[in-house]
Amino acid sequence: MTDPITLLLVDDHPVVRDGLRGMCEASPDFNVLGEAANGPAGVRLALDLDPDVVLMDLRMPGGGGLEAITELVRRKARAHVLVLTTYDSDRDIMAALDAGATGYLLKDAPRDELFAAIRAAAGGESVLSPAVATRVVSRMRSSGAGELSSRERDVLGLVARGRSNREIARALFVSEATVKTHLGHVYDKLGVNDRAAAVAVAYDRGVLGDHAG
Repeated sequence: MTDPITLLLVDDHPVVRDGLRGMCEASPDFNVLGEAANGPAGVRLALDLDPDVVLMDLRMPGGGGLEAITELVRRKARAHVLVLTTYDSDRDIMAALDAGATGYLLKDAPRDELFAAIRAAAGGESVLSPAVATRVVSRMRSSGAGELSSRERDVLGLVARGRSNREIARALFVSEATVKTHLGHVYDKLGVNDRAAAVAVAYDRGVLGDHAG
């Protein structure tokens, strides 16, 4: 008989933690080692209890899941993190996966889907709920798997040269509003929130190329 998969529950809502604990402990396949109400406490317990899987909410008072995932990866924790949240925006999904989450599941997932996802995560397999998977695939298709359009690279190349939105608009013969729209798309595709980060990520991925020259 295989040992049960050990779990840590990180969520700021006690009712959610109670429900997850009751559901998981009703199965002989799982053993809940502990609970935490925010990210920093989750990191401490994950390092102390060494669970196989951490079920991690994203937004919590006192410290969110994204920072916790990043810290667990930095600390080389053995646990695989399965995000369990109500948030399904592209930015939340991609940020969590980029930070090192093994999977991303929504809280309205049926019990069987949750259990299958936990088993997959414990084995180190990447797992996405069907709704999340659809969004990721759709995003990849619409953005060319994260690739920037020629005009978006033009805008980012000028940003890399230190040009303001007004200067970029003048150089490309478009309005400042159009420049802002292009930058918004760039931020979404690169998973960043500001100009400096966009340029840094673009250089790191080789996106800018001659556009920054």
